[in-house]
Amino acid sequence: MIEIKKIDQVYQCLKKMIDQNQAKEALSAAEIAAELEADRANISRYLNELFKKDKLIKIKGRPVLYKPNFEIEKKEANNFKKQKQIKQNKAIKSKLDQIIGAKGSLKNQIQQAKAAILYPPNGLHTLLLGETGVGKSMFANLMHNFAVVSKMLKKDAPFVQFNCADYVDNPQLLISQIFGVKKGAYTGANKDRKGLLKKADQGVMFLDEVHRLPPQGQEMLFTFIDNGYFRPLGESENKLKAEVQIIAATTENPNSFLLNTFIRRIPMVIKLPTLKNRSLEERFRLIENFLKEESKNIGNSIYINRKALISFLLYDCPNNIGQLASDIQLASAKSFLNYKTSNNKYILISQTDLPEHVQKGILNLHNQRKNLDRLFKGQNEVLEFSAQEENKIVNINSQNQNKNEAAKLNKVFYDVIENKLNSLRNKNMDEEQIQAILNIDIESHFKKHLESLPDIINKSDINKIVNKEIVEITEAILKLSSRKLKRNFDKKIFLALALHLQKSIERIKAGEKIYHPELNNIRINHFQEFMTAMEAAALIDQKFEVETPLDEIGYISMFLIENPYQINDEPKAKVAVFILMHGNTTASSMAEVANKLLGEEFAVGIDMPLEMKAQTFFETSTKKIKKLAPNKDILLLVDMGSLTSFAEMIELNQGQEIKIIDLASTATVIDASRKAILGHSLDEIYKSCLSYRIKTKKSKLKTKKQNSKKDFNSDQKELKNLIITACFTGEGASSKLKEIIENKYSQLKIKIISLNIINYNKFIKKVKTYQKEYNLLAVISTIDLKEADLPFIPAVDVLSGKAFKKLDSKLEVLDKYNKINISLTKHLDKLNSNKIMNEVKNIIDSILKQAQIEIDSDVKIGILLHLIFLIEKLLKGEELNKFSDLESYKAKNGFFMEEIKEKLYFLEREYAVKITEDEIAYIAESFLNNSETQSEIEYK
Repeated sequence: MIEIKKIDQVYQCLKKMIDQNQAKEALSAAEIAAELEADRANISRYLNELFKKDKLIKIKGRPVLYKPNFEIEKKEANNFKKQKQIKQNKAIKSKLDQIIGAKGSLKNQIQQAKAAILYPPNGLHTLLLGETGVGKSMFANLMHNFAVVSKMLKKDAPFVQFNCADYVDNPQLLISQIFGVKKGAYTGANKDRKGLLKKADQGVMFLDEVHRLPPQGQEMLFTFIDNGYFRPLGESENKLKAEVQIIAATTENPNSFLLNTFIRRIPMVIKLPTLKNRSLEERFRLIENFLKEESKNIGNSIYINRKALISFLLYDCPNNIGQLASDIQLASAKSFLNYKTSNNKYILISQTDLPEHVQKGILNLHNQRKNLDRLFKGQNEVLEFSAQEENKIVNINSQNQNKNEAAKLNKVFYDVIENKLNSLRNKNMDEEQIQAILNIDIESHFKKHLESLPDIINKSDINKIVNKEIVEITEAILKLSSRKLKRNFDKKIFLALALHLQKSIERIKAGEKIYHPELNNIRINHFQEFMTAMEAAALIDQKFEVETPLDEIGYISMFLIENPYQINDEPKAKVAVFILMHGNTTASSMAEVANKLLGEEFAVGIDMPLEMKAQTFFETSTKKIKKLAPNKDILLLVDMGSLTSFAEMIELNQGQEIKIIDLASTATVIDASRKAILGHSLDEIYKSCLSYRIKTKKSKLKTKKQNSKKDFNSDQKELKNLIITACFTGEGASSKLKEIIENKYSQLKIKIISLNIINYNKFIKKVKTYQKEYNLLAVISTIDLKEADLPFIPAVDVLSGKAFKKLDSKLEVLDKYNKINISLTKHLDKLNSNKIMNEVKNIIDSILKQAQIEIDSDVKIGILLHLIFLIEKLLKGEELNKFSDLESYKAKNGFFMEEIKEKLYFLEREYAVKITEDEIAYIAESFLNNSETQSEIEYK
């Protein structure tokens, strides 16, 4: 107990006596001495001391009276409050200084951040640079917090966060989200809408992945930065003002072409270090922080042996702090599972609980032995981390901005493990099975994290995560895709796809809906991958006895898209790419597009004006090529004419090689440049470019034009399936065939009728009448039919079983059409799915029939979807893609394009749209590139 000083007792007694006796304003020493039962002389001495300290007022007289000096007391109280407020402000202001690394790797960055906030009058706009997971979002949050507590912003100043990558496929929507939109600015803009910039007024706006802004959006942002005003998308007159501090962030290399403008226009640039560039002590504190968070979520201490902790300290962690947090959470979840299933006394993380890529960290021990000895000095072999010990360290982790919410989610996750464990035990399942099941659930929970792991995953690890059937189907799908798309898929894609399939197949079996909001974009922009995914879906359906919806096919397509992983140490390019084209800007424009998309000034465009002589151009271009690529192999991408012979004429240095691709498109330039940047050889790039060539096969085409109105019935309805059996009498063999088929397909709604062939012409006429009223699957007859347009199957094939294979294949295709029809209803706003599907199907059949070519059923479905979504886009007024080198393609395939155009006239008339020549070229290419017909097509 704290002892109160005598002088303070005297002072408190005086105040108390006056408060209790309102009639008296002052008291004598004798009155206070009597109250305290003390010596009057001593009390008098204390009162005089208090008077000297200005705490009391002395009133002269007999006796001398004393009263409290309330003015001094009030001042002291105010001073106390001020001191308290100063201390509080100091504590709050130091929040930015509490980041792990504030006195180390982040010291300069924090000074820059404070300078940016405090710079008069309203701070400096800031650009944060750094790889994924270094903590850019959290750093921006703390800058906003510092602005508030330093009184640069009000207490309720908004912090608005927006990720530009979320809308990268829709530039107009991206711009409208930030700056707002004026009614009528684009299709779907039905009213004026405020943007996030206006909502951030008097606060901070954090723009993540800012390099994703389209050029128009960049200019609007720079106008705001320079002048303090902006115009919503579609607004041409009124300017809107806002006082907002912009904090932008990007993962782009600061030296890249895309970032030059941002760095030039934004005054403060702060680069956050990678985890690799931070000290061992800082990494230890991060690990300590994460383990304490997990301890709090679990509600129990977490123990970790030294070997496992060393692995966490030393492993290669390319996705930085975000990945470190996820890896620790994964290890904590597994140790928690072991704790529950094995009745362990402690939650212990050992080396075997770590993912293999983390375990490999122990191999780096020899490089850090001295530092580790210093770090672990006085520590036990097993270390304890507990949430009971308050952790005041601020963790800079971009993936955990809202810690309370994250903690709640993680707590729920641990509860799920425990609840499922109890449920499985109640079913008397053995512990080994329980552990296997829960391990799968844990891995599914960390799917997003695992997709970002480096490619160091072994198949044995994958088998522990997903079941055998999933591994098998994943292998089959990637083998099929590798063959179809002519590309290899690494272990990371294998694992990501396996985890995805595990979850999606569960959802399909459970009857849960799967929706892909970008299905149309995937189908249009990644047509070949989408077609391959449809074949993959057939494998899934067969193996797991499910029906894979169209939306899930969209998701599978995404795993098959070619997208090489970026690595820190980029391979050195061995090949230089030069584009030589006729025209004033053709080559340079192609190079500009490719370089912008690749984010690197790599491809070189050399334009040949039409008036320039070939000899002059050869000399100038050769000089430039030799200057820019003296020691590299050379790939020339040209259009036509004399340029195609340049490769043979250029004199090379010893060891150099040169190859040439003519009729090169922008797509060819991009593909060649990308592969060259990644370090592919000249032969590899050359072969890849050749695959872009149109692989057309020739066959005779009929020249007779038909009236499209007769070919298609605009009043479409769903037709019933029909099989016709026939013999001479219509009773003998025909009846028996009908009976066999009815028994085979008793579960399906197929109408089967028997006809006689006594009069062949009448029989054919009758069959064709049925063909208009039904979906005629087959005419099974004892005699051969001459009509090529009828689906004839010989009667003998029924007895051998061949007929059923053909019919099953047809029914399977029809089933796919039905599923697609159901799925299309969710994705079409302007069209009746059943009507448009039947119309387009008839058009495709008519084109195939007239061209005398055959295509795979899945390719046919792909073209059908392309046409349906094309009409939908035209009705919405959306912009269509341009066909690269259209004139050259028309010169080769113009006659076939005319045939397609004639067939599509029905759709143009029916829906009042105009289908462009570019789209007709795309459709022709889809037919010809995927033709299975062996005979050659002859072009006129």
